[in-house]
Amino acid sequence: MSRPAPSPIYTLRGAGGPLNALHFSCHGRDTPLLFSGSGKGAIHMWNLNSRRVEKVVEGHSGSSVIWLNTLQPDTLITQGRDMQVCLWDLSEGRSELVESLWTGSVGFCQCTTLETSPTNYLLAFAGQQTEEIKIIEVPSKTPVCTLVPEAKLGMVMCIKLWQPDSGPGPLLLAGYEDGSLLLWDVTQRSELSQVKAHPEPVMCLTFDTKRLRGISGSSEKKLSSWRLDEQNNLQLQDCVTLVNPGVSQLCIREDGKLLASAGWDHRVRVFGWKKLRPLAVLQYHTDMVLSVAFSDHQDPRQRLLAAGSKDQRISLWSIYNEAADTG
Repeated sequence: MSRPAPSPIYTLRGAGGPLNALHFSCHGRDTPLLFSGSGKGAIHMWNLNSRRVEKVVEGHSGSSVIWLNTLQPDTLITQGRDMQVCLWDLSEGRSELVESLWTGSVGFCQCTTLETSPTNYLLAFAGQQTEEIKIIEVPSKTPVCTLVPEAKLGMVMCIKLWQPDSGPGPLLLAGYEDGSLLLWDVTQRSELSQVKAHPEPVMCLTFDTKRLRGISGSSEKKLSSWRLDEQNNLQLQDCVTLVNPGVSQLCIREDGKLLASAGWDHRVRVFGWKKLRPLAVLQYHTDMVLSVAFSDHQDPRQRLLAAGSKDQRISLWSIYNEAADTG
């Protein structure tokens, strides 16, 4: 007998708009925080002990916030549809704008960051031209490179920057409008490999840097998994067929055991990452699920899954911390 699907352990309301982006910040804090970015331009900081909003930052002139992350416990970075990326100082209760950067991109491609030293990061984002990806250093805003594919692949849809344990680096994975995935060597500004993962635009991707394995989703009823071989060639692997089409976001838990998908059908699906075995269908939301995030808490009992929806609510779930080992 399969176990019944769980209910959320609690929900957060009051964001005032669709929840496009979520990010947990647990390390270096006494109280775990969940950051959310709304379609109305507000950034909420939720205290997960009190389950209330600790602070609201109006960051992007009312334009939709589509991505956010913490660079250090006290530095927040956010991206909005106003074509701005903003850095915020959150130390000592502040929420001060430190730096802003104009991207010129009108799309929905979320930024990606890579720490290069305790105070410096690479930031990659879709540029003003349809196919270009720009990479800069922050906070100095020093340009690093611009990546434009040789073939016509359409708009950049999603990107992921990481540093491999061996060989050249950093590397960047990009999903494009024509359904292609492309692996870039940032240092050499060169294309390493390309594969056609979907017949439709790649809406989202996530990548397991330890296992060199990733998965992507689109508007169709299919998740496509793929891996990198020792020569940095992208190779398609298994497909997961979904009941309903459309995936907004994918997220792998930090321990590499679980994968969560945000569905256009109002559902969150949880899979064992090792074998892509379906574990649960989480039903709570009344509209498209736009974002999913796992907490990175050291205590397994505190590992939560958060889902943000177009229905303006965030659901929090405690998911299979022990049973996921077999997935």
